[in-house]
Amino acid sequence: MSRVLVTGGAGYLGTQVVAAELRDGSDVRAVVRTLDQEDGLRAAVRRGGADDAGLEVVAANLLADDGWSLAAAGCDEVHHVASPMIQSQDPDELIPPAHDGTVRVLRAAREAGARRVVLTSSFAAVGYSPKAVRDYTEDDWTDPDTPCLALYPRSKAVAERAAWDFVEREGGGLELVALNPTFILGPTLTGNARSSLQLVKAMLDGTMTQVPRQLFGVADVRDVAELHLRAMASPDAAGKRFLVLADGPTVSFLDIANILRDRLGDLARRVPTEQVPGDPLGELVIHNDRAKVEFGWQPRSLVDTVVETAGSLRDLDLLDN
Repeated sequence: MSRVLVTGGAGYLGTQVVAAELRDGSDVRAVVRTLDQEDGLRAAVRRGGADDAGLEVVAANLLADDGWSLAAAGCDEVHHVASPMIQSQDPDELIPPAHDGTVRVLRAAREAGARRVVLTSSFAAVGYSPKAVRDYTEDDWTDPDTPCLALYPRSKAVAERAAWDFVEREGGGLELVALNPTFILGPTLTGNARSSLQLVKAMLDGTMTQVPRQLFGVADVRDVAELHLRAMASPDAAGKRFLVLADGPTVSFLDIANILRDRLGDLARRVPTEQVPGDPLGELVIHNDRAKVEFGWQPRSLVDTVVETAGSLRDLDLLDN
């Protein structure tokens, strides 16, 4: 039986994708950076209600060729969730690995004869270039050459463009689907507060006294994992991008703080009540129609996502209060 490959298997989203595939009855090969992450990964997927008997864990790094051919061997389906782990503000140190790591995984998938890769991209690859009306669909792209563009959206745009270019020029029949989630929240299966969870943790711990002034969409990590599976299974998804976010208007960090205070009582006693000074936020519209129509998907509510994020941090004893 063919295995499903999941890169970034030990991460916040990766553990959810691995658990979802195992619950669905698939055998999964998860790629981690080092094998000392295996015990934590297995504990995470069990926490997600999955039996880890069908899980194989292998090590490979997006920054090197070693291990990727063996990781992809015998895998018909690949969920590429991993991103390079580089702590740098130097674009020459960050951008090439984002490009090269994506191509490295796609090349291994092609050489293994995989049918399809579902790529975790980001809204950062869609909506971070100037636009007269901030109304975004999958037809929009962040231009990596936009002046003053931050390194994160630049790296995401470069990496996704590299994926589409590779499939077009060298894919040899390999299919690609890109998921472009907005700001990912939702309960974690890991034993630590990673990435976007740090912001909610800082609100609840009281280390953030004012919230950033920004509008954005929120995607539940469980919805992103579910859409990885739906994107893999849907024949018509090949060659398409899908924005992923909850229904309704985009929100601010102050909106998130207000939900925490309104719903969590004493747990949210330290949550900030003000945002940093600045200009009015204006309006931001992000459309999730394509994913809803083509996959028959209904996103979780924003309120449930925010509340269950906080509950997860509390239940895993990841808060300081």
